[in-house]
Amino acid sequence: MGLSPAYVVSGLLVGLLVGVTGVGGGSLMTPLLVLVFGFHPSTAVGTDLLFAAVTKSVGTTIHNAGKTVDWRIVGWMALGSIPATILTLIVIAHFGTTSKAVTSLISLVLGIALLLSAVSLIVKDRVIRVAVQRNPDFGLHTAVWLTVVVGFVVGVVVSISSVGAGALGTIALLFLYPRLPVVKIVGSDIAHAVPLTLIAGIGHWYLGAVNFKLLESLLVGSIPGILLGSYGARYVSEVWLKPALSVVLILVGIKMLT
Repeated sequence: MGLSPAYVVSGLLVGLLVGVTGVGGGSLMTPLLVLVFGFHPSTAVGTDLLFAAVTKSVGTTIHNAGKTVDWRIVGWMALGSIPATILTLIVIAHFGTTSKAVTSLISLVLGIALLLSAVSLIVKDRVIRVAVQRNPDFGLHTAVWLTVVVGFVVGVVVSISSVGAGALGTIALLFLYPRLPVVKIVGSDIAHAVPLTLIAGIGHWYLGAVNFKLLESLLVGSIPGILLGSYGARYVSEVWLKPALSVVLILVGIKMLT
């Protein structure tokens, strides 16, 4: 079985949107695999986690080269997210990836995560302004334990749904570290997502919930898509694109919850 044109094109389109808007790929890819292509939620999540690990590695390399990653923040978040990921995988393994309980949990968490992603697209810029105005002197050291807690929550949500690292992580870090440049917040969040999605993806693979042929096709399309989207972002107006994408995420999130 070779590459599937439909999956390659899907990867390309998702990659373009990720590059242009910065929205997490899982917010688009996972529901696409479930609702359009009919994959079991567990397979969609497991495959998307490894998909994210590869694509976010590319993003991390770029951010690290530009010195826009705060590795202390990455470490503190990982201190919470790695144990959370392992615990979540143990729970999933106990019930079974295809059990009714796990399938229902994935749909529930995925729906909520999509709604949060949609909201974050709309309010992120406003959140940045509020965080800086209300909390301009919040220091790095006083936020360490809160960063670990954020990592733990993100680890649980991402391990279940493959969605939420960008929506939850970035917004939380903007409040905790308002003095840091936004690009450094984004870079640190992307870098943290690499070990998180890799470990969670390997766990899902061990549980038999990864389709590697699908993964290959998605990556072939998405990597050039992300590069093209990132380059083209400067020429695309976000005035209509982000609200339109938010509406789509809200509708898909509601669909996953019903």
